[in-house]
Amino acid sequence: MAAYVVPELCLGCGACAEICPAKAITVILKRARVDVSLCEDCEECIFICPNGAITGGDGGVSKDADL
Repeated sequence: MAAYVVPELCLGCGACAEICPAKAITVILKRARVDVSLCEDCEECIFICPNGAITGGDGGVSKDADL
C-alpha cells in the first residue's frame, strides 16, 4: 500500500521527500504530499519521519486531498 500523510502530525521538515527513492513525496505549504502513483511502498518515509506523520495503507491523506 502507498504511504499516506496524516496532516495534523506533519511538520513539513522534508525528511521524507529527501529519502524517497521514487521522488514520490513533495512538501507544499509545509505539508508532505505523496503521489501514490509513484510510491514504491519501500516505507523509508515511514521510518524517517520524526513525528510519525506517515503511515502505510489508507490511514491518511494522499496527494489529491485538500489540506
